Amino acid sequence: MTEPLILIEALSKRFQSGGGLFARPRAMMAVRDVSLSVGRGEVVGVVGESGCGKSTLARLVLRLIEPTAGTVRFDGTDLTGLPPAALRRMRRRMAMVFQDPYSSLDPRYTLTDVLSEPYRVQGEPLPTGRVAEMLGAVGLPEAMATSHPHQLSGGQRQRVGIARALALAPDFVVLDEPTASLDVSIQAQIIALLSDLRDRLGLTYLFISHDLGLVRYFCNRIVVMYLGAVVEVLPAATATPRHPYTQALIASGFVPDPAARRAIVPVAGEVPSPFNLPPGCAFAGRCPRATDQCRTTRPALSDEAHPVACFHPI
Repeated sequence: MTEPLILIEALSKRFQSGGGLFARPRAMMAVRDVSLSVGRGEVVGVVGESGCGKSTLARLVLRLIEPTAGTVRFDGTDLTGLPPAALRRMRRRMAMVFQDPYSSLDPRYTLTDVLSEPYRVQGEPLPTGRVAEMLGAVGLPEAMATSHPHQLSGGQRQRVGIARALALAPDFVVLDEPTASLDVSIQAQIIALLSDLRDRLGLTYLFISHDLGLVRYFCNRIVVMYLGAVVEVLPAATATPRHPYTQALIASGFVPDPAARRAIVPVAGEVPSPFNLPPGCAFAGRCPRATDQCRTTRPALSDEAHPVACFHPI
């Protein structure tokens, strides 16, 4: 069996918040014991509600923030143990497209400055004609090379962000909700562009999103997170969900059939505080299938073709 390009094992991240003269600091596990793999050429989606740990996981995978526990292996190399110089060299093969195209580009830079920045970071000269080549790859004219970000639309800025991510010809790209701040019509254009680049360049993607419908359309496999933990891994985008939370996510999307909309049972209850998680399954307080076992014991992710962390999967 071919080793996956990305192998994440028992990855966790703990943040501490608050504290002061009369208050004790509080700790939360933004990512809890996450293990997953991404094969070469695969598009793996990570989906969940806001605050479930998706973006934290994205930054941990590239070691933009340091993990509290666990490992991330890239093409067989443990990134969590690399010294800074070796990590910088390894980052030639990894990149990230950020959610907000407005804040992720320096407003003082021209597009030439933006697209040459990865070469400056690596201490390499910018190849002749590379800026025009990168702009063309994402559907922008060479004449924009002297433009500043404020002169571009949101969709154009995100195309520049994608071009910057691909500047050093990486193997692996993390897409952190790259369409979340864009109009629906522009979202479709960006997804089409990402699909075309994946096919032409043989890229591997980790696609972070809160939109399960978009993830099911774009990805090969889907990882579902709830309050920092993986609760289900759909082995194919068309697989039938087994976890009640995943079914609730699907039901939260637009359903055109009125009869089907009436049949949807809304999820009751409140999301637990990440600073004070219940002892059992974190979803038990909102789950219609919960039992006493669910409220006292945390289910582990099953070891099967369709993994699910649930005592009573559907």
